[in-house]
Amino acid sequence: MSRFRALAIAGFLLLGTMSPVSPAHAATPPTLASRLAAVQTAKTINYYPSNAGWTFMWTNFDPVRIDTDLTRAATLGATNVRAIVFPQAFGYPVPTAAYVQKLSQFVTIADTHGLTVKLTLFDWWSGYSDVANSITWAQTLLTPYANDPRVIAVEVKNEFQPGDAAAVTWVKQVIPAIRSTAPDMPLTLSVDGGSGATGMASIKSQLTTTPLDYYDYHFYGASERSLAEIRRAQNAVTPDPVVIGETGVSTLSGSDGEQAAYLARVFRAASVAGVGSVAPWILNDFAAGAIPPNSAVSTMPAQYKYGLYRTDTTAKITASVVGTAWITGTTPNSILNLGFEAATIDSPWRNYLPAAGTAVITTEAARTGVQSARFTGTTRTGSNLPSLLTSPITPVQGGQQWHAEAYARGVAATGITEVALSWFDINGTWISQHTSNRLPTGTTAWTKLFVDATAPATATSVQLHLKSGDNTGTVYYDDVSIT
Repeated sequence: MSRFRALAIAGFLLLGTMSPVSPAHAATPPTLASRLAAVQTAKTINYYPSNAGWTFMWTNFDPVRIDTDLTRAATLGATNVRAIVFPQAFGYPVPTAAYVQKLSQFVTIADTHGLTVKLTLFDWWSGYSDVANSITWAQTLLTPYANDPRVIAVEVKNEFQPGDAAAVTWVKQVIPAIRSTAPDMPLTLSVDGGSGATGMASIKSQLTTTPLDYYDYHFYGASERSLAEIRRAQNAVTPDPVVIGETGVSTLSGSDGEQAAYLARVFRAASVAGVGSVAPWILNDFAAGAIPPNSAVSTMPAQYKYGLYRTDTTAKITASVVGTAWITGTTPNSILNLGFEAATIDSPWRNYLPAAGTAVITTEAARTGVQSARFTGTTRTGSNLPSLLTSPITPVQGGQQWHAEAYARGVAATGITEVALSWFDINGTWISQHTSNRLPTGTTAWTKLFVDATAPATATSVQLHLKSGDNTGTVYYDDVSIT
């Protein structure tokens, strides 16, 4: 560590020992409207250190590591960071001075990098019978930030369960108490990925006398259908604003490229739907032992691999997708690897019916570039042919005109080689398929296979399949396009 860097860190650690910004120090005190506007455009990153997830972030508080991580987040384009706090870690019913100080340091570090903070309260919490002490805890923690422009919103409870009557009774009393302490602070609740729009509608209907300021949607559904799912969530709570407070997919079972395409689809769908804030889960992968062992999360291997960065701080390709979306507002189609030039780990293509034949990336033949996809010695499964498949970044809407094409070349090829568009509804149920012209059998030059189709009225997603079945020879695919 350089001397300058050490002095800089010492400086903000000293600042962190001071009280949060008071209205007198703020050039323009925040209002409910200004904060709510900031929420709806925030480039939010969900955050824990890679070696200290959930409560460990606070019990093993490391301001130097946090500073390094938030430097990376800000460089990526983030403007806001979500901080999740826990009554059992902070002290209950009155937060201890040591943990109040840690939160103050965190807010100061974030501000050093131009990041505002969203606070999530009452995670890992089910003490709904203890309303009075819950209010004491929340008010004590939030009072210093009531008029602090560095904090733009409070999520009262993470992944609230609207079917829990005790939880509903509790939150109906906690919300007014927080408003009395911080009347200009936007308040929200999030729902888990399973509850979705139905859960959001239930929350809204039960909180008519204590309404939220906006709704926080945690989206972990199929990214190909994200536009339809986002719109369903919006319709459930209209006219209240919606943000996507968590979204992502683990790279444990899929490639880095699949994760990148997932988030690219969600960002693009959110833009189409008019949702201006999408928060990836999460900045970092987690190291072994980083998640508290008394939690169910620690037993789920996939939870360790949602990060935009690996535990050694190297970036997955997903980081570039998120950074581009935050900085330029765009999600380039290049992430789809339509020319097969990317490394396998960075490609979102996946094999369908691999037992009947698997496509491999090869340098044996290429129409352009140096690589193509090759099928050799394929069979079929019933009436279905093996294929290499992906889905576009652009969301599907019924009635749209779609065009897909790819170039194929055969070497003693047999069977059926074609391109297909397969359509699915909002529940993931297959609707229909459109297929292209077929590659002639035998040995052929590069031949364009193409299909033009109108998306069915109920379609919300499409899969592009490069098929080759019953093929005792070899087929190469290259230069794919879908628009």
